[in-house]
Amino acid sequence: GWFFWRMIACGRRSGDSKRQVILFILCVCVCQSGAETLRYSLPEEMERDSFVANIAKDLGVPLSQLAARKARVVSEGNEQLFRLNQNTGILTAKEPLDREEICPQSDTCTIVFKIFFENPLQLIRGEVEVRDVNDNSPVFPEKEIVLKILETASPGSRFPLESAQDKDVGINGLQNYSLGPNPHFSLAMGTAKDGVKYLELVLERQLDREEQGELNLLLTATDGGSPPRSGTAQVRIVVLDANDNIPAFDREVYEVRLAENSPLEQLVVRVAAADPDEGSNGEVRYAFTQASERSRQLFQLNPTTGEIRVAGNLDFEEAKSHKMVVKATDGAGLYAHCKVQVEVLDVNDNAPEIALTSLTASIPEDAPPRTVVALFSVRDRDSGDNGRTECSIDGDLPFSLTPTFDNYYELRTIAALDRERTAEYNITITATDWGTRRLSSRESIFVQISDVNDNPPEFTQEVYTMSVTENNSPMLRIGRLEATDADAGKNARVSYALVRQEGKEQPEVSVNAENGDVYILRPLDYEKVRSFEVTVRAADGGSPPLSAQAVLRLLVRDENDNAPVLLHPPPDSSAAAELLPRWAPSGYLVAKVVAVDADAGQNAWLSYELAKATEPALFRVGLHSGEVRTARAVTERDAARQRLIVLVRDRGQPSRSATATLAVALVDGFSEAHLRVSEEAPAAEPDGPLTLYLIASLVCVSALFLATAVAAVAVKVRRAMRSETETLPTFPASATESNAGSLPRSYVYDVCFAAGTVNSEFRFLRPLFPCFPAGLPPGPGEQRSSVCSQDAANLGGEGD
Repeated sequence: GWFFWRMIACGRRSGDSKRQVILFILCVCVCQSGAETLRYSLPEEMERDSFVANIAKDLGVPLSQLAARKARVVSEGNEQLFRLNQNTGILTAKEPLDREEICPQSDTCTIVFKIFFENPLQLIRGEVEVRDVNDNSPVFPEKEIVLKILETASPGSRFPLESAQDKDVGINGLQNYSLGPNPHFSLAMGTAKDGVKYLELVLERQLDREEQGELNLLLTATDGGSPPRSGTAQVRIVVLDANDNIPAFDREVYEVRLAENSPLEQLVVRVAAADPDEGSNGEVRYAFTQASERSRQLFQLNPTTGEIRVAGNLDFEEAKSHKMVVKATDGAGLYAHCKVQVEVLDVNDNAPEIALTSLTASIPEDAPPRTVVALFSVRDRDSGDNGRTECSIDGDLPFSLTPTFDNYYELRTIAALDRERTAEYNITITATDWGTRRLSSRESIFVQISDVNDNPPEFTQEVYTMSVTENNSPMLRIGRLEATDADAGKNARVSYALVRQEGKEQPEVSVNAENGDVYILRPLDYEKVRSFEVTVRAADGGSPPLSAQAVLRLLVRDENDNAPVLLHPPPDSSAAAELLPRWAPSGYLVAKVVAVDADAGQNAWLSYELAKATEPALFRVGLHSGEVRTARAVTERDAARQRLIVLVRDRGQPSRSATATLAVALVDGFSEAHLRVSEEAPAAEPDGPLTLYLIASLVCVSALFLATAVAAVAVKVRRAMRSETETLPTFPASATESNAGSLPRSYVYDVCFAAGTVNSEFRFLRPLFPCFPAGLPPGPGEQRSSVCSQDAANLGGEGD
């Protein structure tokens, strides 16, 4: 032990961890090959908490190491007799020790104990010899010993006496006998071959019954203690008349071998003594003499037949043999003696006993293989193969048993542990002896596996898709993300957070760190953002923490929060003016209302309807096209100024709407006002090459159309000249050509420019033919159309 601690101290002072590990392994090997035994001596019957030894001093262990390494003392057997103070290193006796109780049949009494250290594990054997104290006096089995002696007994005859019993041993045990002064007897002490002392009464002078029929002697037994103790018995000698034959045994010694599990009343042996005398002098009776109290309890002697039977439970572990002396007495008082020796045979009647010395109730799941979990000892009180034991573990578990020394075993791990697969183990250790009828015992050890943060959180989905309607309320909860962690405790406590991305604005969502609830921080606008994605991280509470990521995809649902917006006629003008010739037939296209809706889906599906008109029956509006057409032919009774209000409505719930106001002027032909407006219209600046291309295309198409029109007019004129009833038409005076426009008056084209566009668009209308006088309808193939121009807005305004 001192050598072990010196090596550890040297390793620590050196500061070299590798050298310390090598020293520790060397020390363990030395300890397991043959550990030093501490030996102490202590007198019995000392007071409670009496000093036994200074363990720290004897082992050379610093006092701080005793508590740090959880030093403790364990006695063999069920009762713990000693206590170790970890603060002082003093070993004391818990209770007064009684040698006669601890070792009742042993000359030397040694108590074995073991001192255990942890971190690293170390076991030191110790022995305490309990020295005998003269605390017991010699005691005779009977206070009065009666001897019947024939008066014819010759001097020198010897008569055995019951020996006194002294529980003390050695010098404190029984040492001497003395007999009170008398003229006839003396004492003789001898030692048998087996070492047992016996006492005999020696006749020195022949007896005479007629002179003295009875003698009383005082027998004293003295031990060798200081001061000595003594015990007395009264010897009463009855002088008998002459009986010339004494009983005689057929054997001087009876030797019997008896199994310890023999049942009660089983015959052990039958002793027999013969007496050739007749009558009462030949009747023999048997009795035990010089037998211990325990032997008298275990065996029963029939006084008539001499049969010795089992009267108690024999125990090989308590006493391996019993020796008794049987006395045979005839009716006249003559007797003889024989010895009975019973050898108790061991039977496998004791199951192994498992004593748990050290246990680590919880080990981490990342503990390496060969980690020590528990230390225990196995003891079998039987002998030979009956006391030889072996241990095993029930089931297929990642643990093994390693024998160390002195019937001690270590329970170690043999494989990597996984708490998520098995969180606890109930290990059953079975100890079995090697007897013919094998006995076993079991001990269950409960070991918990503590968690290590070795599992990252796992989301239930890789991509979470959630939706929210625009114009939502702030901090609106829209769903929950969920991640689970297979670990336990704080290692399984999952917290959520958004992954910030550099260069991007802060997202409009927030995730509750505790439960993963997803909130919209502020109202969203479908027209600005229709969807976006963020990355969410789930981290556990381990050290270091483990994490996982998932994608949160947020879809914004449209809400009907935008009313239709009018593109034509422009909403900023008071009224858009349109020209409608009075000869326009039913279905004539007057204008087209154009509107858009910033919403999506059915919230952007628009429908048009005529909300109000000067002549409601004169016009109709296309439900989906927004085209304003004549519902019937224009008549002379219709007012020259018509005002239309067109309602544009979407299909949202609730629906939103807008109104467009159109001013329609009914004209008979070319209108000076229209020409004036056209002349005053500023020339459009070319927007670039595209405008030039469009103008060139317009000129080509116009030239082609003009040639076609001239050919058609020529054909009509020729046909008219052939007809006698038809006269040539005359153009009104107002139909003279004007040099204010860029094209002849016979062919007017309306140029529509979309406000805010880069390139202009042209819309070609059919040429306006001269207005013929009343009663002269246009010729076949001729067609008249209205002019759609934003430049006529002033005209419409004047009409109002």
